[in-house]
Amino acid sequence: MSYSVGQVSAFAGVTVRTLHHYDKAGLLSPSERSHAGYRLYNDADLARLQQILFYRELGFPLDEIAAIFQEPQANAVEHLRARQRQLSEEIARLQRLAEVAERAIEVQQTGVSLTPQERFEVFGEITFDLSYATQAEQKWAHSEGQREAMARAAAHTKDDWRQLMGEAAAWRAELLAAFDEGEPSNGERAMDLAEEHRLHISRWFTSCPPDMHRRIADDFTADPRAFALVVPPSQQRPGLAAYTCKAVHANAARHAGGPTDSEEHR
Repeated sequence: MSYSVGQVSAFAGVTVRTLHHYDKAGLLSPSERSHAGYRLYNDADLARLQQILFYRELGFPLDEIAAIFQEPQANAVEHLRARQRQLSEEIARLQRLAEVAERAIEVQQTGVSLTPQERFEVFGEITFDLSYATQAEQKWAHSEGQREAMARAAAHTKDDWRQLMGEAAAWRAELLAAFDEGEPSNGERAMDLAEEHRLHISRWFTSCPPDMHRRIADDFTADPRAFALVVPPSQQRPGLAAYTCKAVHANAARHAGGPTDSEEHR
């Protein structure tokens, strides 16, 4: 069977201009001619075109494809291995870029309007994984409390964030001390720390009644990213997330039927 340039262009998915370019580059020239003198491709030509398109899909330049065709047995595997290494490196580079882009999106969605340097200065390790905050924003998109929290977060100044994170760091130090000293999770000290955390959320983000605080704390043990926003991985201890969750539950039980947040802030 023989095929015209137009026919090959149609079923191979390449333009006539591309086929002419391959011809001029010496990569693929039609092997036959019609009675009228038109150039025609035969089955062997189509097989060669398939190889060219395969190498082009892998990103090979035309001169390298030509070199492979000159000595196919000697060059093909070597060139393919080299291209595989290049593609693997490119995939790794793109993955790193995707992660950077993802974190940039996450930071924007959390409403933290600080420069990268300011975020590192204020948040330290806490900035290394904000994906949980993004998912929480999506999960609770229809929640009035979530909308209030995001709006207030967006309105915080750099000084606000510095004060907020300073309070969080001081609280975290007290929590670690209580845990390391063996204080029971349902003891007065642990419950007071849980209450302080609840009021911290109410003060800086949105009203956080005990039942909401319990739901927040449940994520500490269900999702490591949630607890990493409270205690960075470098400061965590085995069992600390569960300890904090239990303290929050104990505090919620202690406050069952107690005063509301608004009464506590009077």
